[in-house]
Amino acid sequence: MRRPDIFKKCIDYTRADEVKQMGLYPYFKPLSGQVGPVMMIENHRVIMLGSNNYLGLTNNPEVMARSAEAIKRYGTGCTGSRFLNGTLDLHIELEEKLAGFLQRERVLTFSTGYQTNLGAISALCQKDDLILVDRSVHASIIDGTRLSYARVVKYHHNDMEHLEHLLEREQDPAIIITDGVFSMEGDLADLPTIAKLARKHGARLMVDDAHGVGVMGAHGRGTPEYFDCERDVDLHVGTFSKSFACIGGFAAGSDKVIDFMQHEARSEIFSASLPPAAVATVMAALEILQRQPELMVQMHKAAERARGGLRSMGFNVGNSEAPIVPIIIGDTLTTFRVWQALDQGGVFTNPVVSPAVPPDRAMLRTSYMATHTDEMIDSALEVFEKVGRRFGLIP
Repeated sequence: MRRPDIFKKCIDYTRADEVKQMGLYPYFKPLSGQVGPVMMIENHRVIMLGSNNYLGLTNNPEVMARSAEAIKRYGTGCTGSRFLNGTLDLHIELEEKLAGFLQRERVLTFSTGYQTNLGAISALCQKDDLILVDRSVHASIIDGTRLSYARVVKYHHNDMEHLEHLLEREQDPAIIITDGVFSMEGDLADLPTIAKLARKHGARLMVDDAHGVGVMGAHGRGTPEYFDCERDVDLHVGTFSKSFACIGGFAAGSDKVIDFMQHEARSEIFSASLPPAAVATVMAALEILQRQPELMVQMHKAAERARGGLRSMGFNVGNSEAPIVPIIIGDTLTTFRVWQALDQGGVFTNPVVSPAVPPDRAMLRTSYMATHTDEMIDSALEVFEKVGRRFGLIP
């Protein structure tokens, strides 16, 4: 009997090819030059509404200079894990500065934001533990729960009655895990209520603030600061690939919890450490955020101008409160066609389809930077209006 080929699923996979044959494939587009509010993509100019470069720091001269200086001093990489031979004094300095900024006892950095959630969740949540997780969290959280040996129960998105029901029903040691800013639709977790329920039922609370730190709160400390409930969040995690203009991630919490993770999180122990240039980039971005909070004001101004304009035209922009503004369309192929028309009109957006969102909730995800001007937003809105009317999305 012939053994079935494990690669058969790959050979039979046609989903991407079908979209390519229709001329609607929107992914893996090569970008030319530095990521900014206006870019060249495939030889045509677009207003970039698809980047998470919220503070516009990826091409900041000071940030780039600090990154280059780190390469000159330390070289290009550490070639080892933090656990063994990959810890530089630069890593320690960044962690101490982040801990001070976030007002936490201690911070541990990871090589990516994705690895942060994998390591934190799989280390902290073990057999006989319970994870209560919002249904709309990022894929890295879902994968982290799958790597753990804990029991996982999902509560309906931002449904506090359902969460309370589950907390009353379940008695195992529990942690509640939620995004602070939900990455697809830009809505916020109801952190004040979640924190209240966690205290009432003796559960711990972990917030993934990948799209919150450097974005939300008066000082940019994220959604816990925004909601004035920082002391109620037991573990605050995030990424450097958005506001901090680079790559990497962090977990911030008490000394004992971070010490445990440092010695038990497999994605930390068995991954090479952040390269020096990345660490220096993050430190420079952090310093700029602290002395130029007006960057967040400019970012939110751009987002609100776009959100208000899109909503007034009749687009469905959901419950966005962050500089992420979705245009909810529903049908997948229509979403691809609208994306293509916008791209041809000079506006770059991100089409998001199942499984990232439910099958009937395909959308275009737009995001905004401190470097977007009123003129750029208004030009983009003109294109949105023409394309929206063409496809019957707005009156």
